[in-house]
Amino acid sequence: MKANTNNVPNEIAAQLTKKAACGKDGKTAYRNLPKSAVIKAIQGKGKLQWQADWNVTTKGEITKTFFPDISVCISKRLRMCVKLVTVVTGHGTLRSYYHRFKVKNNPECCS
Repeated sequence: MKANTNNVPNEIAAQLTKKAACGKDGKTAYRNLPKSAVIKAIQGKGKLQWQADWNVTTKGEITKTFFPDISVCISKRLRMCVKLVTVVTGHGTLRSYYHRFKVKNNPECCS
């Protein structure tokens, strides 16, 4: 004997549940996906958005010369240190940095 027999609210709920789970053709409208696939899809969309934002921003132009594509930056898994940050950002003890603030006359390192 069915649990929803003679119980109108439960019968309606069961019908609505079935309708929501099935598409117009009567086939299941959803797929069971593993959690890892969902996470990968979300991360992929996040990377696409990050790249789109990276492409249009006017900030970090020096960093963009080293990493024009964020996937390269992600795949390298570079260990951040003072020297790397100095070169990639253009801030720190570089002649070009000192030249910007009129401390050095020439931005070239060999002069």
